[in-house]
Amino acid sequence: MFNLKFSKQSARFLEKCDKILYERIIKKLKELQNNPFPRDAKRVVGKKDKTFRVRVGDYRILYVLFRDDNDLFIADIDKRTKIYD
Repeated sequence: MFNLKFSKQSARFLEKCDKILYERIIKKLKELQNNPFPRDAKRVVGKKDKTFRVRVGDYRILYVLFRDDNDLFIADIDKRTKIYD
């Protein structure tokens, strides 16, 4: 099981989103803690680190896995149209 670490942007997004979306994202994050590479995870092309993304409806969660530290860093959470800028 991996430890979750959040960027400022992702923590701020979770604070501001509505309750239903918050619960859906938290459920997905708990799944990622146990299995950081689910079937719907894809590598994001063009990022320096090995960044992966998973979908939660119209929203995307970008994350980086640090196996040495046993950490799962949540880099960004946002709508699909905004997250890849």
